[in-house]
Amino acid sequence: MKHVVVLASGETEQRSLPHLVAHLRENGIEVRIRIPARNRALSVEMAHKLIQASRYDFPDGPPDKYVILVDVNGKPPDQVLAPFKENLPGRLDDQLNSRLQYAYAQRHLEAWYFADASNLRAYLGRAPGNVDTSQPDDIENPKLHLKHLLGERVYTARISEDIAKSLNAQTIAERSPSFRGFLAAVKNGTSHPTPAR
Repeated sequence: MKHVVVLASGETEQRSLPHLVAHLRENGIEVRIRIPARNRALSVEMAHKLIQASRYDFPDGPPDKYVILVDVNGKPPDQVLAPFKENLPGRLDDQLNSRLQYAYAQRHLEAWYFADASNLRAYLGRAPGNVDTSQPDDIENPKLHLKHLLGERVYTARISEDIAKSLNAQTIAERSPSFRGFLAAVKNGTSHPTPAR
């Protein structure tokens, strides 16, 4: 079994991502999600702390890979990921022997939900509104759009998890380039070995 730790920004990701990557277990990939405590932002310093702490989760040695997942909120992905790529590897000791990968949600993770319009419609009990679900990464403020679609129900991390449980990851990957990129980073991706100091 290959062990992968995804470092993400919050409880929504922590609850939802396991359901969106559950199918990878069939390919021998176990994914664990780690987030900053107390709603702190996922920064380079926080990612470093999460990596150091997660090393003790695996008694047989560190995981095979860490994937840094960020919401880019419409900004250029390279700009948002640059601080992690430039500063995180140098903070890790040469004994780690885990690869680093980088991935992003084009706006927010919620855009991925719109890629599986059929199952999202079934969950909501209504059509996903006036958005182009064939291009979910282009939906502006998908989180707000989803909140409106929920009506009187308050959008919480638990609701996000329920939605994720109802979706098909293969369908999302077919329509969302950023989700497809995230899966590629988890499965294999481009190698970014941790450099020795």
